[in-house]
Amino acid sequence: MHIEPGIVNGAKLILSYGTAAAAGVYGLKQGWDTAKQQGLGALATRAAMATAAVFTFFQILPHFPVGVSEVHFILGSTLFLLLGAAPAAFGLALGLLLQGMFFAPFDLPQYGMNLTTILVPLFALNMLAKKIIAPDTAYVDLKYTQALALSTAYQGGVVAWVAFWAFYGQGFGAANIAAVSSFGAAYMMVVLIEPLADLAVLAAAKSLRGLSGSGLVTPRLLNAA
Repeated sequence: MHIEPGIVNGAKLILSYGTAAAAGVYGLKQGWDTAKQQGLGALATRAAMATAAVFTFFQILPHFPVGVSEVHFILGSTLFLLLGAAPAAFGLALGLLLQGMFFAPFDLPQYGMNLTTILVPLFALNMLAKKIIAPDTAYVDLKYTQALALSTAYQGGVVAWVAFWAFYGQGFGAANIAAVSSFGAAYMMVVLIEPLADLAVLAAAKSLRGLSGSGLVTPRLLNAA
């Protein structure tokens, strides 16, 4: 989902700083709430795990440029279900930053856009989960339709933000519309894979009941709310 350099330039980049700052403040608020409820150590541990996972996803899993951006397997809903919203948000932000600093410095000017693109859908996913997952249901007991809804919401949010940045930066010319459309079509293919990954991870997690209360996973993974 890395926005290609040059899509948004000059003064238009200011908007990305604002949206990233807003997403960052909201993420910090989520982190504060998590630390109060579960402890700072648990938050820091899971955030470090998420950072390592995101860095691995970006660098090792297949990724390829399509249209105005790149297709990545971010597995945002998987991180959310395993680690919780705040650790996943910290991991996405730090993993993306580390990749830019050490492997893709040409992406750093787009960091605000990319950060907004992956964090805002995560926060929306968190809100959706509260609506479609009953309070007496642990995440390991999710149905395929619920996993699909969460993954579709996250990936659809990513595509929507990429489209917004592309149209904001380059307008609605035919070539840009075609580039956005090709990216969106390619990226939504991830929806075919991520729910299966979520369910596979959740199935494996059922055998890890000993992690309940350890701080290594979100409490909701193995326990009802």
